[in-house]
Amino acid sequence: MNPESTPSSTAPPATATTPGPTGPVRAAGPAPTTAAEHAATARTARPHATHARATAAPSAAPARVAPPGPDAPEAPGGRRGPGVVRHPANPRPSGTRGTRRSARSRRDFWIFLAFAAPNLLLIAVFTYRPLLANLQYSTLNWTLGSPTATVAGLDNYRRFLTGPDAADVLGTTAVFTLWTVGGSMALGLLVAFALNRGLRGTTLTRAAVFAPYVLSGVGVGLVWLFIFDPVYGVLSWVLRSFGQASPQWINNPDLALVMVIIVYVWKNLGYCAVVYLAGLQSLNKDVLEAASLDGAGTLRQFWSIKLPLLSPTTFFLTITCLISSLQAFDLIRIMTPLGQGTSTLVYEAYLQAFGTYNQAGYSAAISTILFVILLVITLVQLRFVERKVHYA
Repeated sequence: MNPESTPSSTAPPATATTPGPTGPVRAAGPAPTTAAEHAATARTARPHATHARATAAPSAAPARVAPPGPDAPEAPGGRRGPGVVRHPANPRPSGTRGTRRSARSRRDFWIFLAFAAPNLLLIAVFTYRPLLANLQYSTLNWTLGSPTATVAGLDNYRRFLTGPDAADVLGTTAVFTLWTVGGSMALGLLVAFALNRGLRGTTLTRAAVFAPYVLSGVGVGLVWLFIFDPVYGVLSWVLRSFGQASPQWINNPDLALVMVIIVYVWKNLGYCAVVYLAGLQSLNKDVLEAASLDGAGTLRQFWSIKLPLLSPTTFFLTITCLISSLQAFDLIRIMTPLGQGTSTLVYEAYLQAFGTYNQAGYSAAISTILFVILLVITLVQLRFVERKVHYA
């Protein structure tokens, strides 16, 4: 047989397998000729095919990944995340967030107006409207109850400021205000220090001290008027038991002012004490302990530490007590009906309008002067006194 005419049964060259860095790699060589060699070659090539499929790029286009910006979410531990995946499909309309925010703002405004409108209406009707009406009445020459009035301009102001009673009324107002404000705050601070010591029964004592402040001024004035009565009063009985005559508290103008000041300080003492007590209990204990360790005594701690730290409380009490003293009326009206020596600006305005004079325009001018004094004092305190207030 001619070997050239015989069909060739020679197989292609096999490949040899060598280990690579990521898996076995086939090298060129003779192909397997038996079933066993085919199985071995398949087992050797399978890990390499799996690795190739894992590292191959996907056919679909990847989503765009934005670099981390200032608004990117933070990863745990405070580090900014690798980025935010942006999906271009179905983008959010640009005006949706602004529309929702505008609707929420309108809703909040209407809710605020619903709650605030009644209070604003009451303040406008019962505070600002009478104030404006009083300014108008102060420029009129009007007798209370008369259907007609003539325009007087500034004559009512000129009449009061140049009259003989102006110095007496303004002086009485100044003396009454200084003694009532200073006495209430000084005694209230001392009572607050006593209540702050943590002794037994301080809760009952605190309630007893604060009780006169919430009582009616008319009732307080009637009780103290009976005490100061020179004939039937409790104080006159005590003085007579020691062989002393009772002073004429009501008929003497100088003693009448002292009597009203004593009663007013007693009534408002509890308010100042409770406010000061709240301020003392809010002081930093570490500062006081450090001062004690440095050898500071009780008096030194009071002047150098406690009193400066209480300056916000003192500033608040100064404003509130000053306004309250300048507007004091009930005690003066009950204890000295004719105003002998106790004619402050408020009581003088009352006597001119509802007393024997019935001069409503002149009374309105005095009330306007009182309003200006209160406004100036408050602005001065807020502008200059508050600079020395130490807010912890």
